[in-house]
Amino acid sequence: MNEAVRLSRESSPQALEPPVVGGPELSVVVPTFNERENVTVLYRRLVAVLEGISWEAIFVDDNSSDGTWEVVRGLARQDSRVRCIRRIGRRGLSGACIEGMLASSATYAAVIDADLQHDETQLPKMFSLLSSGEAELVVGSRYIEGYNAEGFDKQRAGVSALATEVAKKFLRIKIADPMSGFFMIRRDRFEQVAPKLSVYGFKILLDIVASARGDLRAKEIPYTFGSRQHGESKLDSMVALDFLGLVLAKLTNDVVSLRFLLFAMVGSTGLVVHLATLFIAHELLNVPFAEAQAAGALVAMTTNFILNNFLTYRDQRLKGFAILGGLIIFYIVCSVGLFANVGVAFSVYEHEQIWWLAGAAGALMGVVWNYAMSGLIVWRKR
Repeated sequence: MNEAVRLSRESSPQALEPPVVGGPELSVVVPTFNERENVTVLYRRLVAVLEGISWEAIFVDDNSSDGTWEVVRGLARQDSRVRCIRRIGRRGLSGACIEGMLASSATYAAVIDADLQHDETQLPKMFSLLSSGEAELVVGSRYIEGYNAEGFDKQRAGVSALATEVAKKFLRIKIADPMSGFFMIRRDRFEQVAPKLSVYGFKILLDIVASARGDLRAKEIPYTFGSRQHGESKLDSMVALDFLGLVLAKLTNDVVSLRFLLFAMVGSTGLVVHLATLFIAHELLNVPFAEAQAAGALVAMTTNFILNNFLTYRDQRLKGFAILGGLIIFYIVCSVGLFANVGVAFSVYEHEQIWWLAGAAGALMGVVWNYAMSGLIVWRKR
């Protein structure tokens, strides 16, 4: 290096500034979708309650149509502790939380909703429990003494309680509230289970606890569940389907993915639609069997496409003219899948003349083919 340049750099104001050592101790991950009115309020609350802790806030936004990510970037320009991850072509709370925690280099990572219903004043207590070594996971629980449910309506509370009991029974979960969306975890422990997690759905804590299989020291604390101030709840009937799919996936030790299970369930409804159409056309309208069978297959494939576009691949949902093109490709994929179905069925039947075994093997092959090709061609990530 030129001596004059070296001396100039050493004497500059930047050279007199102390070097930045280490990083934040705590990353607060905030998944957002259309929460423009809430993110600034939450940021200010975090500033107030996390005084004395080295922290950062990672807002993971699913390309909000209300410009939530723009507000977050404005905050980031004012405070370097704020970071924005804007996701395009990807949707879902679990996936957002996973991306946010994997983007962190802090010792601990917390997850909190942006709707202001979680009690951010409990974050220092959570941090203290983790940093003292008392726990590896601290959960804001709705099912222990001291919890205050200001903004938790009875219907939502009932559904949550039922889901909690299902999770405890089938997945042998020990903590009282595995459905909570408010928790803090040692990031190194999260890194260990991260490869097993599903990016689909809403119940990231349940997935973490189930994937850890009891090898995660957890502690629960009560908190006050507040009322939503702005915006609308993102929870809908699809959450129940995601939850059931997640439970089934964990019961199979993650051999079967949540998306595959949804695809298979849609395929099962397609069989019902096929048979109903065949009955109406052949038995009621006296259409010849061959034509009625073809009509049943066409209606079933169309129904399957619509349901898969709405449910299974809703994070990659086709819109506009892309729906027509996707439907045509789906017809082709399913037609090839039918040949695969029949081919495997005949092959199995030649070795073991058990009709139901051959039929099941063929059906499974057809589902696997249709699922693989649909994800690769019809609903491929763009």
